[in-house]
Amino acid sequence: MRTSIPLLALITLLGAHALHGLQVTSRPGPRHGLDPQLREEVFTQTLDHFNFHSFGNGTFNQRYLISDRFWTRGSGPVFFYTGNEGDVWSFASNCGFITELAAEMGALLVYGEHGDPLAPTGTLWLQQGTLTVEQALADYAVMIRELRLEAPGSPVVVFGGSYGGMLAAYMRMKYPNMVAGALAASAPMLSTAGLGDPAQFFRDVTADFEGVSSDCRDAVRGAFHQLAELAQQQDYALIQSSFSLCQPPSSSQDVRQLNGLLRNAFTLMAMMDYPYSTAFMGAMPANPVKVACDAMLSGPDLLSSLRSAAGIVYNSSGLLTCFDLYGLFVECADPTGCGPGPDGVAWDYQACTEVALCYESNNVTDMFPPMSFTPEDRRRYCARRWGVVPRPAWLGTQFWGDELSSASNIIFSNGDLDPWANGGVRRSLSSSLVALNISGGAHHLDLRGSNEADPESVIRARRTEAELIAQWVKTERTRLQGAL
Repeated sequence: MRTSIPLLALITLLGAHALHGLQVTSRPGPRHGLDPQLREEVFTQTLDHFNFHSFGNGTFNQRYLISDRFWTRGSGPVFFYTGNEGDVWSFASNCGFITELAAEMGALLVYGEHGDPLAPTGTLWLQQGTLTVEQALADYAVMIRELRLEAPGSPVVVFGGSYGGMLAAYMRMKYPNMVAGALAASAPMLSTAGLGDPAQFFRDVTADFEGVSSDCRDAVRGAFHQLAELAQQQDYALIQSSFSLCQPPSSSQDVRQLNGLLRNAFTLMAMMDYPYSTAFMGAMPANPVKVACDAMLSGPDLLSSLRSAAGIVYNSSGLLTCFDLYGLFVECADPTGCGPGPDGVAWDYQACTEVALCYESNNVTDMFPPMSFTPEDRRRYCARRWGVVPRPAWLGTQFWGDELSSASNIIFSNGDLDPWANGGVRRSLSSSLVALNISGGAHHLDLRGSNEADPESVIRARRTEAELIAQWVKTERTRLQGAL
């Protein structure tokens, strides 16, 4: 059950628990590394920070997780995770590096959730347009301000991965008075601001599979060609049997949906191409790209091989008897797919307003069927779905685009296996704007906990991140002490 306790009171309460050796309520610890014993709470948050008239200055309960298990009270830093489009527990359970660093540096751990689409106010966010990057940053700033009132000598460092990594960088840029530095892991800050090549994303997904075998790439491309031929012949019965669909397709839209579902499976395997099995964004085996390539090159025919490869994502348990075409994949303003449920609905809205995701496949530079998603396609979809007109240049205007050199104390980490990487910052811009490129690294691998299968590149990256963060904390602690 969630409770609403002010952050100031909660920190005191947690301190008392630690003093008396009591255990706080928490979920099971991570598979690898230390258990931070995170406690779930809610924070009474302002619904609209920028309009004194809307909702009568209403509030909502913002969920967050907190642990003082490692905290050196009075001087230890605060490590704040800027939560992204999903359940905060999911991200906390897959960010073991932050826990390990907190244990090393005596930090208080706080994971903020990006609102709560399950709450009744979620509908108001969508209706009134308060589900924005700016509101999310202001939510986190208000929480951090209260933390700093109780812990005035504790420097705050923010962390985030993917969209959460973008938010972490933005927090340092917008609230440098509160945030000493940011680790922005796998943050596609440039492409989501409309500054990237629309062909880049699926070209890089293809490159991951091509890196295993050019035969694998050719097999995937050949399978999609066969699917296109069956669709042209309107042989929907054979398409259904080949892909074990629960219902037969009956239109070109159904075939497009199938193409999107299959393309999304390869996207997720490229993103989650970790050297060990994971349960993040679904169960995934170790080295899923290689596993998929093995499936593509060993089946009796290309269509059944394509089905088996997609099943690594959609049927990891082996329990599904058929694939629900519209239940497993949601086409939306994000061409990489929106997940089912309220989180996916909320992300679709954000992709229709501020976050530009106009990626497309073309079957020339990538192995997927031609599926366009132009700014005009986005505009039409968003007008129909949400009654809004996207602002494709807004993130670049509001958060500096590619003119980041005047910022400071941000680490931009990216793995070369991650298709989001080339939409981010890949080269250092100054001594305090450091780009770390992780060879053999998938989507924010560096945020995950240490694992014996980790490549040496991510071990080095985490070591560099720890050193830089320690420097930020030391400098900020000196500044804060001088101000007290």
